[in-house]
Amino acid sequence: MATYLEPARDLEIKGDYDVIVAGSGPAGMAAAVAAGRQGMKVLVLEALGNVGGISTTGMMSHWTGRCGSKIYHEILQRQADKNAFQNGKAAIQIDPEILKNVYYEMLEEVHADLLLYTFVCGVIMDGTTVRGVIVENKSGRAAYTAKVTIDCTGDGDVAAFSGAEYFLGRETDGLMQPATIMFKVGGVDYDRAIFPGSFETTVQTEKGEIQALALEKLPHPAGHVLLYKSTLPGIVTINMTNCTGIDGTKAEDLTRAELVCRSQMSPIVEFLREYAPGYENCYIISAASLIGIRETRHFKGVQTITEEDILTARQFEDYVVQDAWFNFDVHNMTGASLDKTGSQKNFHQSKGYTIPYGCMVPEKIDGLLLSGRNISGTHMAHSNFRVMPICVGIGEADGLAAAIAVKTNRNLRDVEAKEIQAYL
Repeated sequence: MATYLEPARDLEIKGDYDVIVAGSGPAGMAAAVAAGRQGMKVLVLEALGNVGGISTTGMMSHWTGRCGSKIYHEILQRQADKNAFQNGKAAIQIDPEILKNVYYEMLEEVHADLLLYTFVCGVIMDGTTVRGVIVENKSGRAAYTAKVTIDCTGDGDVAAFSGAEYFLGRETDGLMQPATIMFKVGGVDYDRAIFPGSFETTVQTEKGEIQALALEKLPHPAGHVLLYKSTLPGIVTINMTNCTGIDGTKAEDLTRAELVCRSQMSPIVEFLREYAPGYENCYIISAASLIGIRETRHFKGVQTITEEDILTARQFEDYVVQDAWFNFDVHNMTGASLDKTGSQKNFHQSKGYTIPYGCMVPEKIDGLLLSGRNISGTHMAHSNFRVMPICVGIGEADGLAAAIAVKTNRNLRDVEAKEIQAYL
């Protein structure tokens, strides 16, 4: 393979912060707000042109699952207060444009600095301690330093740059859950429309059962029906595009996923017009500008949460996330619908579980916290805790932990969970 030796150069350190938050998805927003409310000087770095990640740019339909996070419930209420169709009543449906403004307001309230269109491309290391990050944007290449860096990139890019240990996908074979582009259609007759909300939801129509029809009629690996009400009349959010065999840490795979998923949108609309009651006159009005990547890196932390912890609704003494609940949402690695290990409506554990602080602390790297879906967990556990409300709870805990460490001049691994619990 041919190589090119890039010349060394001095990088300007453009700012020094208490806390750098890499990524502004649900976990990143919560981390930044929680740290900022504790008086921290915070910098949020976002590769996209908007805050919110998958919850906004990714056009996610709704907050699924639950979490006992103050910031999560605050986000729901603040969105409801801004949406005339909700009449101030908190709901899990998402209006992406309203949610962006909620996020911007929350960042402004804590005086966080924000850089959009800025890609974290490296880390500043002092031995095994992260001291800051290197970024690329339209202004060029630069560095920012911080006492604590929180990796909310989803894929754990900062942690990977630091040398933190991880594995990809499923432990047995490295396969990762498929990618999806969400999109919206208008012209839906809500009075007659069907809204199958899980793979296991079957709906009988005049032309047959809708999931079976999708598996037969839609282009592989699409082949399931997931339709969700929005906050606006006549508009439905669709979670039906599907691309398997994707490694979300590779640009080539992300490009392929984008092309495959977009090629499925028109056939999906044609299918809905023909087979789904209430969708006879539907049409595409918008599609996400960020592809949904469900699974990539799983990092090794001081502690690791497992499937058994979730099934038993384990209450860790050193918890920092509480009342987390969802099902095992493992999408088929090779086609449509659920993987054989997944369970949605047949997931019968209704009690909330907790997540311990050690899952967010890399085993051998200091100055860094894991946040969102990249925390230390097994493949099966990840299929549960990766959903957005739980990621908000994880981010909130990370922001509090970072503030405690900075205020008391301690390493992150020396912060005690009970100190974080005092704020929860």
